[in-house]
Parts: sequence; C-alpha cells; structure tokens
Amino acid sequence: VQLVESGGGLVQAGGSLRLSCAASGSILSFALMGWYRQPPGKQRELVAHIIRGGSTNYANSVKGRFTISRDNANSTMYLQMNSLKPEDTAVYYCKVVSSYNGRDYWGQGTQVTVSS
Repeated sequence: VQLVESGGGLVQAGGSLRLSCAASGSILSFALMGWYRQPPGKQRELVAHIIRGGSTNYANSVKGRFTISRDNANSTMYLQMNSLKPEDTAVYYCKVVSSYNGRDYWGQGTQVTVSS
C-alpha cells in the first residue's frame, strides 16, 4: 500500500486548506482511514478517521472545523480544514488499516503551517 499526501502549505489564521491522500489500490479494502498530525515537539495525535462503513470520528480540537471524506472511485481521502488556528500547525499524515492483514500504512506527511 502506498499513500501520498498533498495539499499542505502556509495559510493565515482563519483560512482553509484541503489535504488529499491518494492510495494505491481500492480504498474499499481498508478497514479504516485516518488523518493524524504531529505538532512541533509533540507526539503524533489523531485528527479524524473514517471507517469502511462511513462513520467518522474527530478529535475534540477540530470538531466543527475539519471534515474527513473519501472518494472511493479515485481511491482518495480528504481532510477539509476550515477556520484554521496557529495550533493546527503540524505535519499531517494519512494512515490506513488493511482489512486483509490488519497492518497500518502511513503516508510521508505534509506540512501545514498556520500563521497568526
């Protein structure tokens, strides 16, 4: 499984970005797809995930501002980020869990920087 993130960048507080995670193969084979982030000097944390059935879960810090979605036909997962705050600054990673072997697969990460 290969995952390629894109869409990161520098944005002012209050702005928006949309991250994409393109997966090799069908994303219907994944039990779970998610976005994680690692702020500078901190541990990696869950941002949001979506399970194969379509249910979603969000970290409290992003509820109401971020939306996770997927496009099955294009094997791509998205993270729409609105009302960005400086504390959202981090490297954002996508992760999938294979339905076949239960393994986690990670993308290479994309930097998001929010200026105040």
